[in-house]
Amino acid sequence: MRIKIPMPLSFIVGQQKKWRKDILKATHPATALRASARRARPSGGHLSEVAAFGSNPGHLRMFEFAPPNLQPGAPLVVVLHGCLQNAADFDHGSGWGVLARKRGFVLVYPEQRESNNANRCFNWFRPSAIARDRGELMSIRQMIDHSCRRHRIAPDRIYVQGLSAGGAMACALLATYPDLFAGGNIVAGLPFGAARDAMTALSVMKSGVSRTGREWGDLVRKVTPEMTSRPAISIWHGTGDRVVSVANAYSTLRQWLDLYDLAEDDGHETLLEGRRIKVWHDQAGRPLIEFCLIEGLDHGLPVARHSAIAKAGETPFMLVSGVSAPTHMAETWLTAN
Repeated sequence: MRIKIPMPLSFIVGQQKKWRKDILKATHPATALRASARRARPSGGHLSEVAAFGSNPGHLRMFEFAPPNLQPGAPLVVVLHGCLQNAADFDHGSGWGVLARKRGFVLVYPEQRESNNANRCFNWFRPSAIARDRGELMSIRQMIDHSCRRHRIAPDRIYVQGLSAGGAMACALLATYPDLFAGGNIVAGLPFGAARDAMTALSVMKSGVSRTGREWGDLVRKVTPEMTSRPAISIWHGTGDRVVSVANAYSTLRQWLDLYDLAEDDGHETLLEGRRIKVWHDQAGRPLIEFCLIEGLDHGLPVARHSAIAKAGETPFMLVSGVSAPTHMAETWLTAN
């Protein structure tokens, strides 16, 4: 009879501290200093907390912003923050609130609790957290359903954006509930099924995992055997990312190309603010997958200097770039219809 010895608590705590230290060391020194010198900004400002949105099996917090005079049938954007952030941090640095007020759409910010993860990372690597209708994934689904009912959101205009751990969670949402979303933006994230525990997650973040496109696609087909809807997928990653290897962007691309039965050679190059990106279309000419690598960008959300009201430098993992992922998403998806 084999006795399974539980992992000591001291080891787990030590790994969590190492994870936080590694993330901070890998970012720009000034950003790391600001992140370590202060606690995350309390969620507030124009975001309102919603307490009773469902059974909340993942024990997450829900924050929301709905601009005045919102029209019925408006879009909804779910925004998932990265590690060491909270909802207010992300909104402060990304400029999403400004875009929502200007263009008339609702924002939903799920927020991780330190009681769930000491680094405030969404637990994208825990099978129990990302199983269909369970854990953190179900909590986010409940937030979406609540907001849609409350604000009469158009069911075909729901989108998601996630950064880092939030990007991996966005990928999990798109893989598990593809019929729920019109599109999703995965920034510095990881493919669905890349890890099954915290230790393998660290390894995957550092160097990725070698799998074929078919193998990556099979991980999604296990949870969604028939994908009747095909949300638009936008994958963004910096080539200088020292926290989540750019290998994970290529793996995410292979996963969705396989799911949509597209060949890598089918993509067409185009320009985005002077940068070359690759786009794959369906037979009707609708963009299905967008792949954007930003040369030299470190780990974080790319925002333009003029966007985010110049707050990017004050917020961890918000990187001033020549292009803004939130603005591009808003202009590409949220102005249609």
